[in-house]
Amino acid sequence: MSKNYETLGNLKPGSFIIIDGEPCRIVEISKAKTGKHGSAKANVVAISLFTGNKKTLVAPADSQVEVPIIDKRVGQIIADMGEQFQLMDMESFETFEVDKSSVEEDLRNKLKVGSEVEYWVVMGKRLIIRLR
Repeated sequence: MSKNYETLGNLKPGSFIIIDGEPCRIVEISKAKTGKHGSAKANVVAISLFTGNKKTLVAPADSQVEVPIIDKRVGQIIADMGEQFQLMDMESFETFEVDKSSVEEDLRNKLKVGSEVEYWVVMGKRLIIRLR
């Protein structure tokens, strides 16, 4: 299971949400009361974890939305393969590749073979988040 459900009105900036099938970090959320019988609407602006694209969602504040389950793990970079880094999980010793394009540029420039990193497993994809 890679996702859960949460009430949209309970989410805050910094929370995670799934918009158009992509896990995103919320950067802005505003709620607007509508007319006498309408329900409050929430307007969400979020950034995709994998592509960095801006996503928006407008929905009733009491609606249920998908939120990704994030598995935070520690790994070590064991090879620089050009377009990808090869990582080894520090607990399971499993090895896998992570696309460099999914790593923020300022972080990408600091990573080298032997670096320990925190990576997240989100919806079956892996993402390097920070240097440890």
